[in-house]
Amino acid sequence: MSRSLIAAAAALVVIFIVASASLFTVNQTEQVLITQFGAPVRLITDPGLHVKVPFVQTVISFDRRLLDYELPAEEATLGDQRRLRVDGFVRFRIVDPLKYYQAVGPTEDGIRVRINAVASSSLLRVLGNEQLLNVLSSNRGQIMSTIRDQVNNEMNSFGVKVEDVRIRRADLPEENTKAVLSRMQSERERVARQARAEGAEASARIRADAERERTVLLADARATADKLRGQGEAQAIAIYADAFQRDPQFFGIWRTLQAYRDAFAAGTSRLVLTPGDAFLKLLQDAPPRQTGVPGAPGSVSPSVPQASAAPATPATPANSANPAP
Repeated sequence: MSRSLIAAAAALVVIFIVASASLFTVNQTEQVLITQFGAPVRLITDPGLHVKVPFVQTVISFDRRLLDYELPAEEATLGDQRRLRVDGFVRFRIVDPLKYYQAVGPTEDGIRVRINAVASSSLLRVLGNEQLLNVLSSNRGQIMSTIRDQVNNEMNSFGVKVEDVRIRRADLPEENTKAVLSRMQSERERVARQARAEGAEASARIRADAERERTVLLADARATADKLRGQGEAQAIAIYADAFQRDPQFFGIWRTLQAYRDAFAAGTSRLVLTPGDAFLKLLQDAPPRQTGVPGAPGSVSPSVPQASAAPATPATPANSANPAP
């Protein structure tokens, strides 16, 4: 290989190295600061291919998109002396890379430390003048706007614009939460006791009303039953009296036969009677025949012969006990 070819290849390699060190690309989501020996010399915000002095100038990229930073949870004392544990987040954007580089350097760690200090201080300061109801109501948006404006004013000197500051979560401290839960439990127990007492009172009232209505209904029913029973007994007495007046002899015989049936139906009854007792009258002598009254209880139809009276059974002494006939 000739020396000319070697020199040409070496020249091409040197040109490639110099070109690669001189050319760089800027993305649409980036903004670039060119520094020379640590001193900023140029700011590039247009995307595309750009040129720098090789081996002398350095390219430092900064994100131009919206960045997030989560604030650690802190305990704030509100204007009504109530404590609240809050944690939030900050959204910011690098708008001046030169100021940013001069204030915190090329990395994002430095600016996050500054944002944490400024945002936490502003958050505690603004919440210290607000009531708990304002923080937990629709007024929170106005409070967050005030905090954002304060943080933005302080971060302008760092080349950063704060777009938003928000409280992500607001909780009571653990001891306050336990006290609130205890009060809520006591209140619920009080309401439950009151509801049970009112229910017991209503139950007793309903039972008393039902018992009173039951007593009234039973009294009315007894009165109606007694009235109907009296009317029935009166009608029965009137029927018996009318029947007795129509044929007293037949009525007496009928009642005697009923007494026989009731006394001898079981078959084990024992009667101690004298021979002349009136209870045995129909067993000893037949009732006298009634004539001239057609269909009367004591009359005898001509076609049916009258049964002769059974001979009387000799009566036992009064102090003896024999089975009934």
